[in-house]
Amino acid sequence: MTNTQSHQSLLETCIKACFDCLQDCENCATACLDSDMVQMMAQCIKLCRDCADTCDMCARFMSRNSDLHAQLCRVCAEACDRCAAECEKHDHDHCQRCAQSSRRCAESCRQMAAAMV
Repeated sequence: MTNTQSHQSLLETCIKACFDCLQDCENCATACLDSDMVQMMAQCIKLCRDCADTCDMCARFMSRNSDLHAQLCRVCAEACDRCAAECEKHDHDHCQRCAQSSRRCAESCRQMAAAMV
């Protein structure tokens, strides 16, 4: 595999991880909003929304091959880590799915940012 091919593969993997995470974060935030314990889940909802928005922007910047996507990948990894840490505190299936997806996305974004150095 050439350098260009490996970069393209890493890019495609990261974009997919961002979109998967975005979807899981939106699902988690919606489920938390629909729960009887919405006030207790306020921090989870906030972090899921931050993560979803960051993942969306990161995927878009990578898709257009923006010169800023490495920096955005670092920010996205941080947002994903924060979201995962909060979601891991809760036993709900949607929180656990979101935490796993966020961890995968954070790792993929860190790899993408490192490859751009």
